[in-house]
Amino acid sequence: QVRLVESGGGLVQPGGSLRLSCAASGLISSIYTMAWHREAPGKQRELVASITSTANTNYADSVKGRFTISRDNAKNTVYLQMNSLKPDDTAVYYCNADIGILFASRGNYWGQGTQVTVSS
Repeated sequence: QVRLVESGGGLVQPGGSLRLSCAASGLISSIYTMAWHREAPGKQRELVASITSTANTNYADSVKGRFTISRDNAKNTVYLQMNSLKPDDTAVYYCNADIGILFASRGNYWGQGTQVTVSS
């Protein structure tokens, strides 16, 4: 019914930048809150940033001032601009979205994840 496909992960040196993208596709009627979560080895998955359909944003304290979440509603896409990256940002980053489906009920969906590694 719905797919979320992330892109933009990779290896970057400390202090560098990456931009993640997540595109939703399928029988979509509306997309509500979109978010990025991350899961580092040995740690629980945590919320990094979220953005509502009216562009209200929320950030984890650990990324405030360094990461920026944005969305393009015409493209059903959410972005995460990550600057001043630190080794502690190393994780698999997952896209998450609350989506209304044509002829079906609203649901919560996850992407497959994209690896971000910050290392010199």
